[in-house]
Amino acid sequence: MDKLKQLESFVSVATRGSLTAAANAEGVAPAIMGRRLDGLEERLGVKLLIRTTRRITLTHEGSAFLEDCQRIIADVANAEASVSAGGVKAAGHLRITAPAGFGRRHVAPLVPKFRALHPEVTVSLNLSDRVVDIAGEGFDCAVRVGDMPDSSLVSVRMADNRRLCVATPAYLKRHGTPQTPADLAKFHCLTLSSDASQTRGWAFKLPAGAKGATAKQGKEGEVVYLKPAGPLDCSDGQVLHEWCLAGLGIAWRSTWEVEAEIAAGQLVAVLEDYAAPPNGIYAVFPQRKHLPLRVRLWIDFIKERYGAPGYWKSL
Repeated sequence: MDKLKQLESFVSVATRGSLTAAANAEGVAPAIMGRRLDGLEERLGVKLLIRTTRRITLTHEGSAFLEDCQRIIADVANAEASVSAGGVKAAGHLRITAPAGFGRRHVAPLVPKFRALHPEVTVSLNLSDRVVDIAGEGFDCAVRVGDMPDSSLVSVRMADNRRLCVATPAYLKRHGTPQTPADLAKFHCLTLSSDASQTRGWAFKLPAGAKGATAKQGKEGEVVYLKPAGPLDCSDGQVLHEWCLAGLGIAWRSTWEVEAEIAAGQLVAVLEDYAAPPNGIYAVFPQRKHLPLRVRLWIDFIKERYGAPGYWKSL
């Protein structure tokens, strides 16, 4: 039995939640799909799925294996497309979604440049801070910042993103510079309001020998969370960014938002020794057997731009 076909069948059943749905999508009998899964589990020597008459559940090993399978299938599809595409031009309509703030700054400016290279592609860009159902709402690709919990989607890491405490040089000259996260209690901190995200607060990683980092000292290397306070908060991160640039306090912002201003000397990063590990910036798309050329080219395009030396410091 073809190994790749087994993997494709496993991904199809796992993401659709039933043998029948996966079999209907491929146009085969459910029994055939079941035999493929049995053969895969027998070959691997592990149970990947728990199958009952009502539902299918991934085992722990199945969840881990699903991510690898999705990546392998996407890589094979891309490899085939790169060979078979030849001189074929990308065409058709590309629907993209991204978070509002990040999208305005790092996706929207790239869309006209992409179309200049591929004029037969039309593009719709949706900017929204809600988590868009990519497959359900008909999007080809999403750009997302943060961890990727949804294993039914395929994700490609574009770049790293860190969160830093920043302030203007003038503010730090007037009020001093915090040496540990606990010192933030003495400063005006610009925070998201309680009805926004970041419900856990600002994240910090305790370096070796850190003292006084939190009210309750954590272990070395542990990520801890604080909820600083200040006279100003807002539900809009862009407003916090502007208040920070105006010298009104210390903000906790993403490097994609402030790195250019740090490079220009408009903002200064503080507590860098306590910065939490980076999360990622991802291109995310639904699992498909044949990824459209326009989608693959868009993903390659933004990955190249985000990986260019100095890109994040130039905007």
